[in-house]
Amino acid sequence: MSPSRTAPALSVRTTGAEEHRAFVAAIAEHGGSASFLQTPAWARVKPDWHAESIAWQDPTGRVVGVALVLYRQLPKVRRYLAYLPEGPVLSWGEAAGADGLERWLAPLAAHVRAAGAFGVRIGPPVVTRRWSAAAVKEGIADEAVDSLTDLAPSSEHADGLAVVRQLEELGWRRQGAEGGFAAGQPQYNFQVPLADEAGIPLAEDEVLRRMNQLWRRNIKKAAKLGVEVTSVAGSATPPPELDEALAAFHALYVHTAERDHFTPRPLSYFRTMVEALGAEDPDRIRLYLAHHEGDLVAATIWIRVGSHAWYSYGASSTEKREVRGSNAVQWQMVRDALAAGARVYDLRGITDTLTADDDHVGLIQFKVGTGGEAVEHVGEWDLPLNKALYAAFDLYMRRRA
Repeated sequence: MSPSRTAPALSVRTTGAEEHRAFVAAIAEHGGSASFLQTPAWARVKPDWHAESIAWQDPTGRVVGVALVLYRQLPKVRRYLAYLPEGPVLSWGEAAGADGLERWLAPLAAHVRAAGAFGVRIGPPVVTRRWSAAAVKEGIADEAVDSLTDLAPSSEHADGLAVVRQLEELGWRRQGAEGGFAAGQPQYNFQVPLADEAGIPLAEDEVLRRMNQLWRRNIKKAAKLGVEVTSVAGSATPPPELDEALAAFHALYVHTAERDHFTPRPLSYFRTMVEALGAEDPDRIRLYLAHHEGDLVAATIWIRVGSHAWYSYGASSTEKREVRGSNAVQWQMVRDALAAGARVYDLRGITDTLTADDDHVGLIQFKVGTGGEAVEHVGEWDLPLNKALYAAFDLYMRRRA
């Protein structure tokens, strides 16, 4: 697809963190959002990648889009994969309209090629399909259903379908893995709407009413048993209470990793995260701790950019599960997201697999109880810029997997 002859040409240039932040903030002021993975602060959280902020501008010099680009070096070669996790940040509906994506993506490819990239990977934050909690629940119970894709979606989104079609036409390659988890960010997430279709915020009681009976009962039980949830905001210069909260969170997180058989991140990773994101915005990131009679029973990390709030990391104790600390801390994060003006509470990744014997189904069932919806995004896409080096990289990643 070629750009419209009447469409103004766009160019991409390196920009500074201040201009990058200002663009993201302007989107937030108008009720929008950008992924926290596309904020300048995220570069500090990923020190193994070389980071660059870039901006799209029109012929008048007006900035019309931004992105955080992370460059990962190919082993033994000074060439890079340019990665834009859940980005770039632009008006995707307009970009995929009559003028087409090529006028946006061609200058991006040229810019990163000049920086030494052999390929570029993007993750457009654009929704293609949604499934209601009721539909997902029925799918899990139906032995004939193996995947979300076997179910009729509750809604389809023209913008997302247009982005997919144009990426295919422009030679981009869809990335993915069995079950919907790619090497980068998940294609399927579970989200709780905090506003109606007209964008009007929901009342707490309405959000609670949409949860299933078990979730409502567990939230009520936690309160009755005296579970107390506290939070502390991230900061560039962490006060003692934040350091204490981080240490407590990480100890429980390591305990959770041992129980659930995954490799935990070091405490230093989370310290950098709360310092970097907290420095960018005083209400960008919070730690939540749920205690019962002095015992830490659950801990989480909450992140917000504009109208979008995320449940980013979580941990829970094997003991005292009956006090329902995980439900209590989730409910507090939802309430705080509403109070902060968020319109979406995002519980992050799920797989598309709905077979009862799949290890991931328990996580899906927990999230389905919130009464939200399963959301399919466009996913991650690669454009090889040097076919030989990209093929070598692809082989390297397959062997690692």
